[in-house]
Amino acid sequence: MSISHRGNCRSESRLSSPVAIAVSLVILCFAVVSPAYSQQSVGPQPAPLPPPIKAPVDQPYPGTIRLAVSAQNVTHRVLDVRETVPAEPGELTLLYPEWIPGTHSPTGPISEFAGLVVTANGKRIPWVRDRVNVYAFHIDVPAGVRNLDVKFEYLTPLRRDQGRISFSSKILDLSWNTVVLYPAGYFSRDITIAPSILLPDGWHFATALGVQSQSGDLVRFKDTTLNTLVDSPLYAGINYRRVDLSSGPDNQVFLDVFADSPKDLAITPQELQFHRNLVVQAAKLFDSHHYDHYDFLLSLSNTIGGEGLEHHQSSEDGTTANYFTDWAAGVAGRDLLPHEYTHSWNGKFRRPADLWTPNFNVPMQDDLLWVYEGLTEYYGYVLTARSGLRTPAQTRDLIAQIAANFEVSPGRAWRPLIDTTNQPTISQRRPVTWPSWLRGEDYYMEGLLVWLDVDTKIRQLSGGRKSLDDFARRFFGIDNGSYVTRTYNFKDLVAALNAVQPYDWASFLRTRIYKLHPQTPLGGITRGGYRLAYTDTEPAWMKAAEGPRSSGNFATSLGFSVSASGDLENVWWDSPAFKAGMTPDTRIVAVDGKAFSVPGLRDAILAAEKTTSPMKFLVERGGEFRTIEINYHGGLRYPTLVRIKGTPDRLDQILAPR
Repeated sequence: MSISHRGNCRSESRLSSPVAIAVSLVILCFAVVSPAYSQQSVGPQPAPLPPPIKAPVDQPYPGTIRLAVSAQNVTHRVLDVRETVPAEPGELTLLYPEWIPGTHSPTGPISEFAGLVVTANGKRIPWVRDRVNVYAFHIDVPAGVRNLDVKFEYLTPLRRDQGRISFSSKILDLSWNTVVLYPAGYFSRDITIAPSILLPDGWHFATALGVQSQSGDLVRFKDTTLNTLVDSPLYAGINYRRVDLSSGPDNQVFLDVFADSPKDLAITPQELQFHRNLVVQAAKLFDSHHYDHYDFLLSLSNTIGGEGLEHHQSSEDGTTANYFTDWAAGVAGRDLLPHEYTHSWNGKFRRPADLWTPNFNVPMQDDLLWVYEGLTEYYGYVLTARSGLRTPAQTRDLIAQIAANFEVSPGRAWRPLIDTTNQPTISQRRPVTWPSWLRGEDYYMEGLLVWLDVDTKIRQLSGGRKSLDDFARRFFGIDNGSYVTRTYNFKDLVAALNAVQPYDWASFLRTRIYKLHPQTPLGGITRGGYRLAYTDTEPAWMKAAEGPRSSGNFATSLGFSVSASGDLENVWWDSPAFKAGMTPDTRIVAVDGKAFSVPGLRDAILAAEKTTSPMKFLVERGGEFRTIEINYHGGLRYPTLVRIKGTPDRLDQILAPR
């Protein structure tokens, strides 16, 4: 049958019957008309988006914003904020900081922002939150108005499940980004702020900001730029001690300690010397400093949440109350201050170009976090050892733990290291269920192993004449005394490495960072003169850190970590425990017929080495009890590094003080 159609539904061929002709015409008309009909009957169309927020421009904001914060509501832990914002009649958008340097993700705590009221000349002015960007507030400034009076509250978390606790009856950690609104359309460095704070009665404070005046509990700071304000947190509290760690008159460094109790401020001469050594060793490593003065802001508290956040002339550091008073228990976390101090050079002074943004509401791009954080982690470990905060043996044990964790974490089989730099934005730094398969922010610890690989390779190629110390001086030691940020990219990094020791560093790094690399990066360890091994013997420093409430990590044996109460904290993907059916929402009740305890589980693992019978775990999950058998007989398997005879001991050379 041949059918032609010229604007109508006619058949010009002979058909066998009138019915057939009718059916054919219906089919043909449907085929012809259907497209036109579908175009007239489309479904819903997207509503237009609101106009974009004004992009930041590098021009001065007219006038000075006055920011007054009251921290006197210790009972409710609420910060009351008052701002005076110079304004011209017309449209104005105020922004609450979203992308906070050092967090690498859009995690500005807008959910704790409350009570916004805007007035001018005694009259209330309405505001409208942007329909798409919840961090933006639009205001139509009336004619005749020159200043807006803005007030709001920051409701600090009261429970750990609400967020990190930053305000207690004894200590305050004030991040200025939580208590400021600023005008859109400007670089943060072009906005001038006059900040002040009203402290609780009798509290002390410390910050890198310059003080203009103090009258009782009211402290006024010197005018500063918005970017410097946000980069200069304030610690305050009842129990306070300041220690001078300076390595010389031109390198002023202070340790500002705030504690739950006066007894926690006690520092032994040896502990003090370790911290002073840190400043000395950092100066030798980087051969420069990029601050007028530097303040370690350190909270020692079992209430205030732990913290480690870098700033150019200070750092927000928080750990448990016994940091000084039970020195032997804190080996594992002893790199906190060295890591954050290193960031003054790497991350603040030198920063990846796409991690620098003109204000706090422009998204950051995190692809060079393996340098920003990974290299900082490496130098932090090195400085921890060189200063004496850890012994070389303790440092080797911790490097062994890092490598061993990657040995039992199969996520590297599907996800390259570079993709983990997206994790802060993907997970918003919330816990995930199967981190050994999903992969967390591995650019920290795997980054450390990669940079150990780089360091030992430089030493090998140069016959020991060059090292990553030379790179540190070349890359971070420029512009001594300046704290104006210098950005860099991958090509700059490779060029600096080649200037220290010629090699195909681009391929070396791309293979380990950007390509799928399932093998654990052990090159730096083996080239450093060691190999990864396992033993039943727990390191003495680790045993000293244990207490009745200590959890147990059995990742390299059974494949899980467990709290003192028996709750599984993590189960490693494809581990013996995983294959037996254990999950992170399981509680161990008994092991081989005995009530659970972490020491008892260790004994059971050792006993299983001498039998062929499976270990039996009575577990509870969702109110149901069952017995799980794990046929494991491999012992405790504590990771350790063992010297490779006849090889250069480059790792110990790296860890030795200068």
